[in-house]
Amino acid sequence: MLGEETLVNQLQSKDTQSQAFEVLVDTYKQRLYWHIRRIVLDHDDTDDVLQNTFIKVYKNIDGFKGDSKLYSWMYRIATNEALSFLKVKSKKSGIENSELQDSMINNLQSDVYFEGDEIQLKLQKAIATLPEKQKLVFNMKYFQELKYEEISKILETSVGGLKASYHLAVKKIESFLKED
Repeated sequence: MLGEETLVNQLQSKDTQSQAFEVLVDTYKQRLYWHIRRIVLDHDDTDDVLQNTFIKVYKNIDGFKGDSKLYSWMYRIATNEALSFLKVKSKKSGIENSELQDSMINNLQSDVYFEGDEIQLKLQKAIATLPEKQKLVFNMKYFQELKYEEISKILETSVGGLKASYHLAVKKIESFLKED
């Protein structure tokens, strides 16, 4: 695989951009899919958001300065795209974001692409009850095993704040899972 700096240079060069973009998509498609999927929950919606993310990356790659890692920059775009998508979806539906989350969790049970068992479904329900920032931090730390420093760059917030958010999220999830 190409080094990140080489890939970025190729993405920013008109001569090599198309090939480099194919490499970029192949390299990051699956990781970004699951990151987005944990936010929007639905497979088809995830595909739409993922496509929008790659379009934004393609259009804005010339503005990438290398201040952060390429995937951190793309995760930030994917996160913003997913959150924007949910806001638009809840507005179109005329319901609050929390109601939309409940609806999405209920739809998850009938989603043919969801392979989880009852415990995983309950975990998703618990995660859905979290405030947005705690949900993002929990998903990135727990499912994607990102380091706090990486999450800090993606969400543009302090490591200390992230640790506190993650700790609170874990406590709320544990409490939710002990109910019933």
